[in-house]
Amino acid sequence: MEDVPQIALDAVLVPSGSYSLEGAQEVKGYDFSDGINYRKLIGMYRTSGFQATNFGIAIEEINKMISMKHKDLPIEVEQSVNLNPCQRERTNCTIFLGFTSNLISSGTRETIRFLVKHNLVDCLVVSAGGIEEDFIKCLAPTYLGDFHLDGKSLREKGINRIGNLLVPNDNYCKFEDWITPILDAMLKEQREEGTLWTPSKVVQRLGKEINNPESVYYWCYKVSHIVIVSYLFLYL
Repeated sequence: MEDVPQIALDAVLVPSGSYSLEGAQEVKGYDFSDGINYRKLIGMYRTSGFQATNFGIAIEEINKMISMKHKDLPIEVEQSVNLNPCQRERTNCTIFLGFTSNLISSGTRETIRFLVKHNLVDCLVVSAGGIEEDFIKCLAPTYLGDFHLDGKSLREKGINRIGNLLVPNDNYCKFEDWITPILDAMLKEQREEGTLWTPSKVVQRLGKEINNPESVYYWCYKVSHIVIVSYLFLYL
């Protein structure tokens, strides 16, 4: 060390003792030599480092929410008035799930549908496109394409590109044909019966009308979820 320049010592060979690592977790990933243990595998994200650690922290927070949801309500809360417009059973934790329309366009839709169907979330916060795309996929399929396909030339051929997903223009025509008479009936109910259509009520009605278990919003209707939609009426 005697021949090492001081500038190198200051820059590279600084002793580690000035920062305490006591209590810090060691970086460690999952060893697949132990076979497949999904619970342990998911648990190891927390100590894997980089963005895997943030994913692991998110898992921990979700587990906390689920655990709190299953605890008994305090008596004073249980006996108070339930102001939930859908009259869902109250729990210790109301879970909101927010997402944009592209997640419904993609295969993530099936995951969202599972969460709704099995009452693992209480309220969806979505964009208007996240409503439309769900119903469209009940009427006609969306296809895999490629990010590099030219959107302009596809559009000229009646194909719409969402990232690497392809949606025939006919799908949107089918959606228009399906939804227009429903909206006409809802307008009639509003004029003749005084029905007040909030965004959540509109989605509940459409979920009822689609009557298709592949739909996220069919299950919102079946299990009484609240759906908060941004700009729905401007969109319609």
